[in-house]
Amino acid sequence: MAGLWPVASRDYVARLFDVNAPRDNFSDRVTAAAEAALKAGGSVGPLELFRQMGLLHSIHFDGWRKGNEHYRVLEEWIQVGPAKFEKALRHFGEWVQARGLHPIEANYTRRTPRGLEPLQVTADGNPEREKLYRTHYAPAELTERKTKQLAERLAKAPDLVVFEKVSEEGHCGECGAELAKGSFLFTEKSQPLCLACADLDHLVFLPAGDMALTRRARKHSPLSAVVVRFSRVRKHYERQGLLVTNAALAQAEEECAADAPERAASRARAAVLRQAEDQEFVQSVTRAILQQYPACPPDEARAIAGHTAERGSGRVGRSAAGRALDPRALELAVMAHVRHAHTNYDGLLMQGADRLDARALVREMIERVLARWSQP
Repeated sequence: MAGLWPVASRDYVARLFDVNAPRDNFSDRVTAAAEAALKAGGSVGPLELFRQMGLLHSIHFDGWRKGNEHYRVLEEWIQVGPAKFEKALRHFGEWVQARGLHPIEANYTRRTPRGLEPLQVTADGNPEREKLYRTHYAPAELTERKTKQLAERLAKAPDLVVFEKVSEEGHCGECGAELAKGSFLFTEKSQPLCLACADLDHLVFLPAGDMALTRRARKHSPLSAVVVRFSRVRKHYERQGLLVTNAALAQAEEECAADAPERAASRARAAVLRQAEDQEFVQSVTRAILQQYPACPPDEARAIAGHTAERGSGRVGRSAAGRALDPRALELAVMAHVRHAHTNYDGLLMQGADRLDARALVREMIERVLARWSQP
């Protein structure tokens, strides 16, 4: 859309944020998107607004932040015409003023092997339009310290990313060297580079697994890169470790060795605290289940609570609704238990039945048990 709307001036931007301008139903969509973006990120700017409204796709924004040449002029990827663009920003300005939000400017940059490089949203780098896109809005009641932290987070450039090859074939786009399976490559201007051509070959690989060592090595390394590998099973990239300088890794290892006993003691204390919290949470879930299903045997209620509330399980008890003891979340947990413990569902699966077909076959049995347990 670049070039389709007038070049911004101070008066033009002021008109976009004029609270006395006429309103229409489009403002409801803008307001809802702005509120959601503010809640999710702690601040919101025009780019976050357009992303929340579905007018700017995350893949385009992320590609721009990483310096992908294809998305170099991000403004062109905002899928909205000039009239609706102005409407969105005008209603956004009304909402900002009504909420009494505080402006925070954030410079967009990307990391390269040669250091940080500034990013611009527009093709011509117009200062007023660039400032419009860079300005975020946050609650005015934030403390000075939290405001500073938010500004630093907004300005932080994405990590450099190095890929571990999972395919057999490939060559460096600059020197032509073969990139074998398992080797590392860096992409620049949409072409693969070996680490030597990317100026990253002086870094050493630190495998993931030791959080303290990784954190300290990253802190001490003037240049670092995250190493990822594509999982063909899970269909996404998974973090494998970090590339850091030799000196940074040595310093991090010395620091970790020096305070290893202290960190071990801290982990032990944290484990005891988590265990106490988990026990208390299981008791709360058990009480809520028995309140919702008074005739449920107490032993089964405790078993359901312990299973669904297991830390790291990803089960419904660990969801936001489950932690809030939402009745529907509890019902789903109880239904899952009844399905496995009070029906022939597992046997049907073992006989080769389709999962959805098996669920349909045992639905009435589950409903009968739930009706019996719901009796006071």
